[in-house]
Parts: sequence; C-alpha cells; structure tokens
Amino acid sequence: MEDDFDFPTGANLEDVDMDIPEEEDDAISPGPMKVGDEKELGKSGLKKKLIKQGEGWETPGSGDEVQVHYTGTLLDGTKFDSSRDRGTPFKFSLGQGQVIKGWDEGIKTMKKGENAIFTIPPELAYGESGSPPTIPPNATLQFDVELLSWTSVKDICKDGGVIKKILTEGEKWENPKDLDEVFVKYEARLEDGTLVSKSDGVEFTVEDGYLCPALAKAVKTMKKGEKVHLTVKPQYGFGEAGRLAAGDEGAVPTNATLGITLELVSWKTISDVTKDKKVLKKALKEGEGYERPNDGAVVQVKMVGKLHDGTIFTKKGHGTEPFEFKIDEEQVIDGLDRAVKSMKKGEVALVTIQPEYAFGSSESTQELAIVPANSTVYYEVELVSFVKEKESWDMNTQEKIEAAGKKKEEGNALFKAAKYERASKRYEKAVRYIEYDSSFSDDEKQQAKVLKITCNLNDAACKLKLKKYKEAEKLCTKVLELDSRNVKALYRRAQAYIQLVDLDLAELDIKKALEIEPNNKDVKLEYKLLKEKVREYNKKDAQFYGNIFAKMSKHDPVPMTIDSTA
Repeated sequence: MEDDFDFPTGANLEDVDMDIPEEEDDAISPGPMKVGDEKELGKSGLKKKLIKQGEGWETPGSGDEVQVHYTGTLLDGTKFDSSRDRGTPFKFSLGQGQVIKGWDEGIKTMKKGENAIFTIPPELAYGESGSPPTIPPNATLQFDVELLSWTSVKDICKDGGVIKKILTEGEKWENPKDLDEVFVKYEARLEDGTLVSKSDGVEFTVEDGYLCPALAKAVKTMKKGEKVHLTVKPQYGFGEAGRLAAGDEGAVPTNATLGITLELVSWKTISDVTKDKKVLKKALKEGEGYERPNDGAVVQVKMVGKLHDGTIFTKKGHGTEPFEFKIDEEQVIDGLDRAVKSMKKGEVALVTIQPEYAFGSSESTQELAIVPANSTVYYEVELVSFVKEKESWDMNTQEKIEAAGKKKEEGNALFKAAKYERASKRYEKAVRYIEYDSSFSDDEKQQAKVLKITCNLNDAACKLKLKKYKEAEKLCTKVLELDSRNVKALYRRAQAYIQLVDLDLAELDIKKALEIEPNNKDVKLEYKLLKEKVREYNKKDAQFYGNIFAKMSKHDPVPMTIDSTA
C-alpha cells in the first residue's frame, strides 16, 4: 500500500453509475445498538457493526466537518488504505459528495468517539469501475471507522447566503428570539483578511439587527457562550451598495463576501406578555425553578414604577415587608398583574406597559407623582415569593364543589360590574374544578351538575356580550347535553345562531323553548327578532339574485319561510 494513497472523493466518481434514490436521515437510522450488533442501514445493502459506543446522543449532519480515523479493506482482508498508518486523521464535509456515498450515509449515524465497521456494497462505493489499481470492479468494501470529532456547519438561510461553522459550543439549549436583547463580540473581515469592523461588546435587539442582516439571523440559531465563524454572501452583508469607511469602520467593496467571527456572550429575554407587544417583560435576573403564580395567587413583590422621563410615581415593598397583592383581583394595573403572573420566584424584570394596560386615557394620581394621561409606564419588579391558589388536583371532592361555588359567585359579581372577560374566566375555572366527577358521591354529582349548568349558562351570557358567538353556542350545547329542556340554554343558543346567521337552527331552538314555556316574554321577543332577520336576508337575497332568477325562470324567487305561530 502506498503512503500517498489519495482517498477518492466525489470528484473521482463521475463515471460510476450510482442510480440510488436519496435516503432520508431517519430512514437509514439503525436505532439503538449494542457493541457487537450488526444492522443494515436503509435498503441499499449498507451494513454497520458497532465496535465501541460513542458519547452522548448527537450525530453529525449534512455539511458538518468531520474528523475520522479509518482502515479500508477488501472482503478478503486486503488493506488498501489507512489514515491510522499515516498517523493523520482524515477530514471532510459530510453529505457534500466529497467521499463515497456509503461513507456519507454511514458516518452520519455515528456519535463522537464511536467505532464501527461499515460493509459497503459497490453501488455505494466505486461501482463497476472500481479504483485501480487497489480496488477492483464491483468490490464490496469494509471500513473500520472511528469518529473523532466534528465541527457543526449549517446553512442558516437555506440558500448558501450565511454558512455557520461552530468554533465553541454554547450552553444549554435556548436560542434568542426576535424581541430579546443580545450582547455579542464580533470581528468582520473581507476575504483577503482586511478588518472592516470589530467590537469587544455590543448590545442590540435581535429583530432590529446590527452591522448587517447576517448577525441577527445567526444569533437566533446560537446558544449562550457559543462562538462561530460566518461566511456571509453579499445579500446578507452589504450587497451591491457596499459601505464607505467611517471612523474605525473599514470600507466594504460592492458585492463583497465577509468572514465574521461572532460570539454570543449573553442575552436578556424579552417576553411579549399580552401577545400584542403592549406589555413587554425584560428578564434582568433569572428566577428559580419552573413554577409561576396562577390566578388567585397571593404574590409578594418589590417594585418601582417610573415614567418615560425617569420620574418615580410609586415605590413599594422596599421597606421591612414586600408589597402583597392577589393576582387577577384588579389590585394593581392590568399589565403589571399579567407580567407578575409570568414570573418565577426570585426573578427580577423590567416591565414596559403601554397605556391600554396601565392607566389609560385618564390622568392618575399615585403616591409619589401624577401619571399623565396616555402614559407608557415602566416597572422594575422582583417577585420575592408567592402562594398559588389551590389547584383542583390538590382538593377533595367537597372542596372542589365549594371552590366551584365560590368562583361562580365571583363571576356573578364581575358580570354585574360589566367585566365580562374576567367573569368568563371565573365561570370557566369553576367548571374545571368539577369537570371530572367520577369520584363524586351521587349527592355531589347532583350538586356538580347544577353548578356546571349555571356556570356554563352564565359563561355563555358573557360570550354573547363579548360577541364570541361560536363559543356561546358551544357552551349552551354543553348545558343541553345535561338538560335538554333548559329554556335559557335554548334561548341563548338561538341568540348565538342568529348572530352566526344560522337562522334555521335559531328557529328550531326558539320553537322548542316556546313549546316548554309558551309565555316566556324573552323568547317571544327573540322570535320577533328572528322573523325580522329572515325578512332582511330574504330582501337582500331577492335584490342580489333577482336578475339571475329573472333570466332563469319566470317564477319569483322563493323566500325563506318560518313558522309564524308562536
């Protein structure tokens, strides 16, 4: 065997007919293997025998730069090549056609430090041509391969525009999101090595980006402490325009490819608490564990509230005792209430709250200053501790019924105060307490049934007020499954159907309600409304389709009819 044997790459295989369908990664996975096991990978005859287990669970992916030691032999044991004999590991990019296909498919199943023997059929090796003079035509080969290490290389944008090569692995598994503020170090150079920009520490919001589009795209794929090298094509750099030199920043020529070394030092997580970007929470200090307050939890906090100009309008909990309040009881402004509910014990956060979730369009006098109308306010909050409201799984059956009754009464009070969204939440929680009643006694099941009917009916009334008609219809249907002659459920479902323009279904419910209670004034009034709706829709239909019907038939359009007897 000659020492300068050049391991054949994809370029050496141009005349080899390898009409083999592409296999999906999971299609060739051998699954769990023990030392000594041999399994076939895919359906092309490639086999893997495990000699030594690897570390962890990760395996290299397409594009990764892998480093291996190997020995290649024919089936009769004749050795034709060995990196071990040369004393130098072999490096190549996986899945890029730089090696025979059997290698690309086999090595991507290996873990770091793993040693395996691959038996590779000619179709996945050198085919009919072989590789003279060492490998004959149609030869099945065996490779004893040890995966020493690999460097992850990813095509971030899936178009070759930003190629990321990991130099130092990061910690944990989280990546920054668009709203987060990242702190990075970077160095950007042209292909000839000319330095064009450098920073030993800069902070920016991911969605706003920095320097060039590639930085924001890259940091979203990185972990804390990760260091990478980016190869950046012009479309993700400075494009056709390039950039003029300014101060310490160098010029970037038109259509220049950049090499950027980037380190994600840390980031501050910013959460969109209300999902409309009107209450944003920036974590300044991570909290403990994973539990957070629930509705009804008693929380203890330290907090300072400021205006945009830095004026402090409130400061609570910084004396001998923390400030205490109950979640979802309107004891603090809505935005602060929601933000604290999303925190963990010990967490410190800066909360930015827009007027809709703060003091609104009215001026508000606070203990240390006046908050002007339409003010965005800022709170620095520390969640010192909290006691969660007891959950249903911690209660016995009687406690569940009592808790459901309490939530129902709270919902009733909120409904009377026209706070329909909050009332609805109370009714829903009441039903959750008693939803599963298999362990209840017969008497408790009856109590639970009455509560379910009342709460779902009242919740349906909330949904009608909130114009959530489909939800109202579903709640009424639940009631009717328990009590098919419940007039309020029929009446409210008919109201929902009318708004959903299901007029036939509305008529059925109203007629059934009137069969049960012929003198019910509310139902009669709703029937009158239904008739008006039918006439209105018939008139619109007649106008819309009149010309079409006139051409198609001499007969007048047939209007929708309902039973006029009530």
